[in-house]
Amino acid sequence: MTSKIAAIKQYGQKIWLDNISRELLNSGSLAKLIEEDQIAGLTSNPAIFFKAISSDPRYQDELKQLKALDLTPLQRYEQIATADIKKACSLMASLYNSSNKEDGYVSLEVSPHLAKDANGTVKSALELWNTVNQPNLMIKVPATLEGIEAFEQLVILGINVNITLLFSLKQVNLVWDAYIRGLEKRANENLPVTDIKTVASFFLSRVDSAIDDKLPQHLQGKVAINLAKCAYLDYQKIFHGERFSKLKAKGAKGQYLLWASTGTKNKAYSDVLYVEELIGQETINTVPDATLDAFRDHGVAANRLTEKIDSAPSVLADAEKSGINLEELGNKLQVDGLKLFDDAFNQLLELVK
Repeated sequence: MTSKIAAIKQYGQKIWLDNISRELLNSGSLAKLIEEDQIAGLTSNPAIFFKAISSDPRYQDELKQLKALDLTPLQRYEQIATADIKKACSLMASLYNSSNKEDGYVSLEVSPHLAKDANGTVKSALELWNTVNQPNLMIKVPATLEGIEAFEQLVILGINVNITLLFSLKQVNLVWDAYIRGLEKRANENLPVTDIKTVASFFLSRVDSAIDDKLPQHLQGKVAINLAKCAYLDYQKIFHGERFSKLKAKGAKGQYLLWASTGTKNKAYSDVLYVEELIGQETINTVPDATLDAFRDHGVAANRLTEKIDSAPSVLADAEKSGINLEELGNKLQVDGLKLFDDAFNQLLELVK
């Protein structure tokens, strides 16, 4: 019997798990999720690693050994994290190979301390890429202006990237433009564009949480989903349009939207709201454990992303008329998101110090 999560695949969407830990990797839990629920990838971030390292006893022996060595806290953390990511990549290698390199990716984030340092981000990304040394690794980079500059350089270098902390249409369109520029530069140098996989992580529930109390009731809980639908309309224009067609003919992959922050924060809404409403072709949803469990229990898989998609711009226009500047909101939420990752990363470094 197909699980409710696995049923999503028939509508062209990949489900990734937004979590990593030694328990997940070593207990057989991840292998079971891949087999039963068709989980097609993993994402991690500093907060996820802090929770894993601080609560899972499997890390303690290695941590003691690392503390005895003359290493910086960053080096200690990266040794632990890259070992986990490498193991996850290995567990997903057969999926990566059997899917023509479409599935089986595992994301590892560069230090959020580098969010305003394009050159430092590229340098760190290359070090992590070479340390893990797995073709299904994705380097996670925040979508600051400097991060987008670094992202373009990484695409030119042929590295898989998950560009994250996207909250506005302007931000995601800047990312797509950088991706296509990077691919065009590779193609102009007669370098292959076929094996590069990137995703654009578009955050959802934080949008509604930030503005619901400023909106009339009929718009509450509606803005994030309609923002995602507008981003998808832009995706279709760009990656099924003329400019990208030349790269597509050379085997380049479109940069899928990856729905992130899909755990429902408002208890008044369905706990599977940001999964059910955004199932559709050529997208990914990275889902935390609790939301995954909820969908497995009572989620309904259906092609919902394109339902009423033509009215999505008018919903955003109504939000703007109600006093919400969506571009300013996106910039603020990105700054807030960076601070959360920065704080979690500082806690991580303190933990391993």
